[in-house]
Amino acid sequence: MEENIFHLQYAIDTFYFLICGALVMWMAAGFSMLESGLVRAKNTTEILTKNVALFSISCIMYLVCGYAIMYGGGFFLSGIQDVDVASTLGEFADRGDIAGDSIYSGASDFFFQVVFVATAMSIVSGAVAERMKLWAFLAFAVVMTGFIYPMEGSWTWNGADVFGMYNLGDLGFSDFAGSGIVHMAGAAAALAGVILLGARKGKYGPNGEVRAIPGANLPLATLGMFILWMGWFGFNGGSVLKLGDVASANSVAMVFLNTNTAAAGGLVAALLLSRIMFGKADLTMAINGALAGLVAITAEPSTPSALGATIIGAIGGLIVVFSIVALDKLKIDDPVGAISVHGSVGIWGLLAVPITNGDVSFVGQIVGGLTIFVWVFVVSLIVWAIIKAILGLRVSEDEEYEGVDISECGMEAYPEFVSNK
Repeated sequence: MEENIFHLQYAIDTFYFLICGALVMWMAAGFSMLESGLVRAKNTTEILTKNVALFSISCIMYLVCGYAIMYGGGFFLSGIQDVDVASTLGEFADRGDIAGDSIYSGASDFFFQVVFVATAMSIVSGAVAERMKLWAFLAFAVVMTGFIYPMEGSWTWNGADVFGMYNLGDLGFSDFAGSGIVHMAGAAAALAGVILLGARKGKYGPNGEVRAIPGANLPLATLGMFILWMGWFGFNGGSVLKLGDVASANSVAMVFLNTNTAAAGGLVAALLLSRIMFGKADLTMAINGALAGLVAITAEPSTPSALGATIIGAIGGLIVVFSIVALDKLKIDDPVGAISVHGSVGIWGLLAVPITNGDVSFVGQIVGGLTIFVWVFVVSLIVWAIIKAILGLRVSEDEEYEGVDISECGMEAYPEFVSNK
């Protein structure tokens, strides 16, 4: 009887991991649609090429070395071991119930982890859109997914000491599904690239005035937002790591509920604030508000009440509007608002955790957030600088004017129409 229950739990938890991983993989489609909708038509093919290529690079680099760096073991997944059925079954029988640790295939764990890596890299692509060389971006993707992200992941989710100096877990740091580990990390890498890359031509006037550059396809951007919203259920829900008992099932349900309501709160708050600040209901701010709500709740979606999650998401929605405006004043050009959504709000997500989780300290969250940001930003800045010296980061002014679709990919996404220049 116990063996049958054990096998059932193993199957349920493994299957749940795989389904949630597939939902997170679907977020790659969301990022592709969101970014291609928020750039100009003449840059659509290149942004789509970046997204499909970065996902594939992420999968390969995490397979070759990223997982080994993050969780130990040798290259090419030699460190991944499936459950030892005999010994684990003995522990299961001694426990006498199914309410213990999660039990799942090692391969399912890798699959769930690798789609998170791709998510972090996807954040970078939108921020550097419309003026970066395709191959410079892909070269950075190799280093980001194979080394930069796995290193900070080893200090956080794997509990390793930071260069042997201090342990974030001992300081009371917690990041349930990655507001800092995934989202802020991606934003930090993007910020480093944007600083070296510079703004798009025409984005800022001679007196510092900000000139809006509208995206080509807002229906597509809206579809991308909803795909991301849906994929986030796997992102946060899968991070419970278990489904096969009553307590875990209740936790998963609460995480799904809080993820959904945080997104709703973020969207409404951003929409209202944009109406107050700009006199209009800004769809792009509403879209980013929903994503901000999702980023905000990702650090801890299991302990807040549904109302508390709505408020956490709403604060994220307010932060993202202020952050987008502030970065424009600083002449940091981010075509899709990725640095604000994932970076500024990622910080808020980390700081919100101790409000509802008494086992987490504000000091631990601050130290953890600083560790992640400084590591990713500094190393990314170095890598971007090396790529700039070897390959160059930016296309020529003429290529930017004509659109990077032609110069980088040799084709247009909408050949029946005249490019918007």
